[in-house]
Amino acid sequence: MRFDAASRALYTTDASNYRHAPIGLVIPLDEQDVIDTVAICRSLGAPILTRGGGTSLSGQGCGTAVILDFSKYMNKMEPVDPAAHTVWVQPGIVLDRVREAAEEFELTFAPDPATHSRCTLGGMIGNNSCGIHALMGGKTVDNIEALDILLYDGTRMIVGPTSDGEMEKIIAAGGRKGAIYGGLKRLRDTYAELVRQKFPKIPRRVSGFNLDELLPENGFNVARALVGSEGTCMIVLGAKLRLVKSPHYRTLVGLGFPDIFLAADNVPAILAHKPIGLEGMDGNLIDSMIAKSKNLEHIPLLPEGRGFLLIEFGGASQADADEQARTLVASLDGLSVKPDARIYSTAEAKRVWHVRESGLGATAFIPGKPMRWEGWEDAAVDPTQEGSYLRAITALMREYNYESPMYGHFGQGCVHMRFNFDLESADGILAFREFIDRAADIAVAHGGSLSGEHGDGQARAALLPKMFGPELMDAFRQFKVLWDPANGLNPNNLIDPHEPHEDLRLGADYKPWQPETHFAFEENKGSFAAENLRCVGVGACRKKDAGTMCPSYMATNEEMHSTRGRAHLLWELMQGELLPDQWKNDQVRESLDLCLACKACKSECPVSVDMATYKSEFLSHYYEGEKRPLAHYAFGRIDRWARLASVAPGLVNAINNAPGIRRLVKSALHIHKSRNFPRFAKPFTRERRSSQPTGAPEVFLWADTFNNYFHPATMRAAYHILSDAGFRIMLPKEHLCCGRPLYDFGMLNIAKDYLYKVLDALGPQLAAGTPIVVLEPSCASVFRDELTNLLPYDARAQQLSKQAFLLSEFLVKYAPGYQPPKIEQKIIVHGHCHHRSTMGMADEMKLLRATGAEVELLDSGCCGMAGPFGFESNKYEVSQTLGERVLLPAVRNNKDAIIVSDGFSCQEQITQNTTARPMHFAEVLAQARKF
Repeated sequence: MRFDAASRALYTTDASNYRHAPIGLVIPLDEQDVIDTVAICRSLGAPILTRGGGTSLSGQGCGTAVILDFSKYMNKMEPVDPAAHTVWVQPGIVLDRVREAAEEFELTFAPDPATHSRCTLGGMIGNNSCGIHALMGGKTVDNIEALDILLYDGTRMIVGPTSDGEMEKIIAAGGRKGAIYGGLKRLRDTYAELVRQKFPKIPRRVSGFNLDELLPENGFNVARALVGSEGTCMIVLGAKLRLVKSPHYRTLVGLGFPDIFLAADNVPAILAHKPIGLEGMDGNLIDSMIAKSKNLEHIPLLPEGRGFLLIEFGGASQADADEQARTLVASLDGLSVKPDARIYSTAEAKRVWHVRESGLGATAFIPGKPMRWEGWEDAAVDPTQEGSYLRAITALMREYNYESPMYGHFGQGCVHMRFNFDLESADGILAFREFIDRAADIAVAHGGSLSGEHGDGQARAALLPKMFGPELMDAFRQFKVLWDPANGLNPNNLIDPHEPHEDLRLGADYKPWQPETHFAFEENKGSFAAENLRCVGVGACRKKDAGTMCPSYMATNEEMHSTRGRAHLLWELMQGELLPDQWKNDQVRESLDLCLACKACKSECPVSVDMATYKSEFLSHYYEGEKRPLAHYAFGRIDRWARLASVAPGLVNAINNAPGIRRLVKSALHIHKSRNFPRFAKPFTRERRSSQPTGAPEVFLWADTFNNYFHPATMRAAYHILSDAGFRIMLPKEHLCCGRPLYDFGMLNIAKDYLYKVLDALGPQLAAGTPIVVLEPSCASVFRDELTNLLPYDARAQQLSKQAFLLSEFLVKYAPGYQPPKIEQKIIVHGHCHHRSTMGMADEMKLLRATGAEVELLDSGCCGMAGPFGFESNKYEVSQTLGERVLLPAVRNNKDAIIVSDGFSCQEQITQNTTARPMHFAEVLAQARKF
């Protein structure tokens, strides 16, 4: 139970426009915790709001209530029943975990939103989620067999389809359940004909309560009637899911039309071919991705055009799926406009789907343009009306000077949008309210639903009378009262809702604190508040199965350790309401303390939240005028100590490893007892080298602290590789350091001094355009990233950022004829976080594969060491958890392979936990050479 300021601040918003400070947070371990929490809240009259992944876009996931977050502990599932095609799950389980278990039996849970890597089943049930493959198996409501539910009054029951005989028995038995079922029967009998008349008969009617599921022809299915009720009626303790056959073989077709309207017009004809998925995207969405440098390697796979349809077929064999695709392509002459077509391989299809799933993040924050917001983002119509609806909405957008990319589930008439609403002025907010009112009229006129996927929430509940009329709205109210007469569950949502323009996260009174910062944050004109507003809450940082972001969340499963959680805390800090003390706030520092500064969020986050930079900025101010821990100076200025130790490295190593001294140093610096001190070595810059030929093109080899003073063999290898490639190598004539460790502790004033010294020393090379080869990825990232953010107006900084290359990048760009040696051993590659996020692994992988070896790039994420992070006692457990997730088991399972890991910290994690001796990329290429 967490009622502290930071925990409340973490949950003030979801992925919507709205903000409500919760009463507090409860993270239940099991069902009994939920029952007890409800009892306590009921005794105090406190409302309750249940939450899963927190990615709701309509505001139903935030409120002034006690929030129950099921995602940390109540995330289990029972074994899949392959005969019945069902499985029982707890509400906090992530969709992908269910799909992985079901796929063992060639089954799947059909609804799969783009957030499938982090959305929970409880949230999907609350919102009646759909996704790409709802075309294959329906919405969530169509795939629920039974629900185990708890009411605000403490009643617990299992509900599902109910025959007339069963219903009469339940009613006759009396009690709370009997009273509810009697009321549901009266509702059905009173409103059956009106439901049949007024509920749109379209694939994506998500708005309103599912009273249609109570009709006799639908089996009086009480469980399905509760799906999509957005936590206003009951709390889900468990759900029995219906699983469908998952086509093992799939083929994707891409079609390119001149515009998105023509693409929409032709959807009905394409549906006749019975695809299992049919998605759409417009050219504006692709333009947004290009402007953000997102998916640049995938976008060229799209066909020519400005309106795109992605059509997926499933078959009993690959030949079957391919034949369906070819049949579609052969039929294109019969469309009103023949599109450009492309049939994708399996590998290409994965890349194209990644483009489509990046839609929401790609539309939210675009450099140089106003922020874009939800609010009218998922209306749905019949596919036969889709082209007309899009033209009408576009005309309305022009009237208000709004713009939005369009993408979504075109096969079911559901189109996602995100508009440049002005939510910071009174006039802008009133225009927003008027626009969505008129947009609702357009959707209803086309026989559509105000929501086709995300639910109504605060964004659309007040508009529901337009769609359903007063009588059905009264039926909805009666339905809510039957389940929750005390109005204790998610009040003011769906029934008696707040207005869509109330409780905005921004609003006309939005005046955040605007402190001075070290970093320039040029995209946001120096505003730290605007930087943290960049996070739109989609929760991609909460994934746990792939990529690097967010390593601390992968280890702890805590919202405060996700990139989103930290961004929300920093944003709240700028508001000065829930979180006091501005830069000196201890809870914000605690949240940032477990950030490994991996920088993965800058590349993996759809809106490029840069938490490593935010952490460094915050810590720089937190410690202003304060005494820093000794470890900050020991680790942050490691270059100084390494330089001193280089005078007599053997002696220093002996002293460091003397038992008494070792214990004393570890205690003073809070180093975990299981960690070993890295061993100093004679620096490479002091080694004697043979003279080099004059006239060869010059390259400057950067002598970073880690490779020069600890691993000189790496520099030695790089020196000879560059020499053999025909270059004349220059080395620093003085001790230089990029200051990489300083950023981990926010020692930014010192970091700037280091950078100015570097720029002064490299003046001749920068003026001459000499390439600068950097071996340590974290040092290269300083030159490519932090340097220009700290010193944005220094022309030398811009030049260095362009002239700094990793060895692999340099060889590909400047030595295209270079041939790596032949290698017969298998090569396992672990990419340093900064390497992946800032430079990318393509060049290194290209050269390693050119050796002829079998090369595997691990999807190992962060190694967990992250500079000094993994050495600290209070972070050791997190560090080990991350290392053991993928990297360390892969190293142990490939004893005969060459382990390639360029980062000094990554190598330390491997050597301190295994018997392997990892090699830098340079050492691998130079291993055939004797030196």
